[in-house]
Amino acid sequence: MGETPPRFAIDEDIRRAATLPAEVYGDPRYYDLARERIFARSWQFVADADRLRVPGQVYPWTLLDGCVGEPLLLTRDNDDRLHCLSNVCTHRGNLLVEGEGHAQVLRCRYHGRRFALDGRFLSMPEFDDVADFPSEADNLPRVPFERWGKFLFAALDPAFTFDELIAPLRERLAWLPLDDYVFDAAGSRDYLVRANWALYCDNYLEGFHIPYVHSGLAGALDYGAYTTEIFSYCNLQLGIAAGAEDAFAPPPSSPDHGKRVAAYYYWLFPNLMFNFYPGALSINVVQPLGPDRTKVSFLSYLQGSSGGYTGAGEGLDRVEREDEAIVERVQQGIRSRLYHRGRYSPRRESGVHHFHRLLARFLAES
Repeated sequence: MGETPPRFAIDEDIRRAATLPAEVYGDPRYYDLARERIFARSWQFVADADRLRVPGQVYPWTLLDGCVGEPLLLTRDNDDRLHCLSNVCTHRGNLLVEGEGHAQVLRCRYHGRRFALDGRFLSMPEFDDVADFPSEADNLPRVPFERWGKFLFAALDPAFTFDELIAPLRERLAWLPLDDYVFDAAGSRDYLVRANWALYCDNYLEGFHIPYVHSGLAGALDYGAYTTEIFSYCNLQLGIAAGAEDAFAPPPSSPDHGKRVAAYYYWLFPNLMFNFYPGALSINVVQPLGPDRTKVSFLSYLQGSSGGYTGAGEGLDRVEREDEAIVERVQQGIRSRLYHRGRYSPRRESGVHHFHRLLARFLAES
């Protein structure tokens, strides 16, 4: 990994705290450290359960390709159970499943080793004389795997439980029919951003810039009523509709009953956003590619056949491009020899402060 970069601290009192040191956004040492201490130890979005509807389906994927780069595999076995496994053969390390499809067993096409769909070793040619074989090490390693509604998550070595991450969403949005959201391939796309992944998250985590950067979105939201709520490993920005814009009508069981909620903007540490709008959902997966390169996968979901983006959810492509432009300018600016750290607005940047404190903590842990 190379030399460990200097540690830094973020004061717990936002009124006294300084923001991240500029070098965190560009120094390759911080990027390498984040790869192992943050991304390999956090829950990552995989897919939705519609990708594996029937027994025998297999779905290979790479955990944060270009960053962690771990080959993994989702399977639905013949007992209709989902599994998340390593996609690397335990013989000589060949990639096991090369494409999405159906299978009765998993067979390595290099030397013929076979596994059940739950990862158990089944057989291997020409191994009759091998001592102490097979052993537990010949099974495919299982990867921690969880589900919220139809959405699937995995983590290589999680530093916190999935419930610690998702409980605030599960409780607040219990009235939303998550299974009704259907993936919208036509509305989904990837964006390449010439900036550090954390800088992209910084921008997402505050509504401070909305009146200055997003004229269209600013007209759909009541900026004075815009609030941020902090939880252990996530936070919520609650957008209230301005005027007659489309809005949720939360039921009496919700703490938001009586409010005209235009959007629930949830950030999940470290790099995931769930954005709920009336009739639609967008999921942003922020994928680091390097110290100053990021891919943002915008995954669109519509709520059944009647869903669609209206109100605060209208024109999301324009909002994304506006965000990219400002974030890329900041990436250029923080390279200045004359800039080191800034300060936070206690009212508008509590989400950024929360994120920076988590970053400082995880980067400092060995």
